[in-house]
Amino acid sequence: MTDSCTQRTIQFSPPDITEAEIEAVADALRSGWITTGPKTKELEEKLCAVTHADGLACVSSATTALEIALRILGIGPGDEVITSAYTYTASASCIAHTGATIVLCDTLPGGYEMDYSSLPELITEKTKAIIPVDIAGRMCDYDRLRNMLIMMKGLYTPSTPYQKAFDRIPIIADAAHSLGASYHGKPSGSVADFTCFSFHAVKNFTTAEGGALAWKHVSTAPERPAIFMQGPGAEAPTGNFDDAAYYKEVMLQSLHGQSKDALAKNQAGSWEYDIIFPGYKCNMTDIQAALGLVQLERYPALLKRRYEIIERYERGLDELPVSYLKHVGNWAESSGHLMLVRINGAQEAYRNRVIELMASYGIATNVHYKPLPLLTAYKNLGFDIANYQNAYHQYENEITLPLHTLLSDDDVDYVIDCFARALKQADEENIPRTITTRERNDKRLQAYVDRMDKEGGWKDPAAFRGFEED
Repeated sequence: MTDSCTQRTIQFSPPDITEAEIEAVADALRSGWITTGPKTKELEEKLCAVTHADGLACVSSATTALEIALRILGIGPGDEVITSAYTYTASASCIAHTGATIVLCDTLPGGYEMDYSSLPELITEKTKAIIPVDIAGRMCDYDRLRNMLIMMKGLYTPSTPYQKAFDRIPIIADAAHSLGASYHGKPSGSVADFTCFSFHAVKNFTTAEGGALAWKHVSTAPERPAIFMQGPGAEAPTGNFDDAAYYKEVMLQSLHGQSKDALAKNQAGSWEYDIIFPGYKCNMTDIQAALGLVQLERYPALLKRRYEIIERYERGLDELPVSYLKHVGNWAESSGHLMLVRINGAQEAYRNRVIELMASYGIATNVHYKPLPLLTAYKNLGFDIANYQNAYHQYENEITLPLHTLLSDDDVDYVIDCFARALKQADEENIPRTITTRERNDKRLQAYVDRMDKEGGWKDPAAFRGFEED
């Protein structure tokens, strides 16, 4: 461990940018092509190969990617989309943007994922998509989710051409955290029907701002044809799934519904274009893509370093009265995006005091996440945290420690030392920290999580419902 008396400053999640990225951006600026162009197309091709997706398009953010996926499905007013109550607003705001109704699902008891066993009671004939969240970079249990949706397919009532390409409710993964993660050996981007990545500045892989929408092939049976809608409501041809056509649909959605992007219009004599429908403007630029191309070359080494940091954290945290999200199990390997820690048995006031103390030691921490029903926008939509008790208990004692590739081993040790000091000081200040039945439950749940990881999958999370609380 380090000398905990030596004060230092630990940022929460600064971008890892080298001279190679800076030079690549400068080259893009010198090239004269700075909007969507050849570098963006190159990044798309390389990300598609890395994720094993059938197709991938870069856009301005993961939020945009989520909304485009919903819009291509033709989801709008009168439809319902389910997502987690324990997530960032982007997972739900994209639903509101389309005019569809947001339906929130509570989390697993003692877990960060949606409670799959409670999903059937939320699904109706209006449900047109589900948005699970790969929180901290650990992929959800997609087999469990998909199997449940297959069992519930009798309630699926597709009403647009692309919805009819599915024989069950489509899965749109909020994979903002999970680029580089895997599920049963399959990389994020190749598991869900649609996968939406974020390349924001605080993410493992960054283009400053930006994101991508990846997709997998859907059924091409005659009654569920592949789709190229050319705008909301248009009929689609039958036949095999056409990746080029689907990619063009994403481009239409991201560039005003314009039939040609700037690269195509720049060809000699090719000025003319059409507006197929009034779309948005949310494309990625070549300046961003130039940054991303270098980041992608460095990404394997960045992921390796993240795992080294996680292992060091785990060794130190095992000595403290806390639980933490495991990033590796037999069925999943995360991208190591966030170090999510829960202070066993603690309440919100205690957790908040620990955050203040960590700041006094020069360490920036965070909370992932404040459940959506606690936020004004979602309260105004009628959501009540009383209906999402698992999410609330997960939030009230959660603290996210710094995890990024600019941390040294000494930095990690300093964070652990200071975290231990903060817990001790909060106890000495008599901050309310109720040691209740819930703490014992937390320990049982952590043991259950560990056992499920070892066995290779979640068997019966519902077995942990109904815990008594003091």
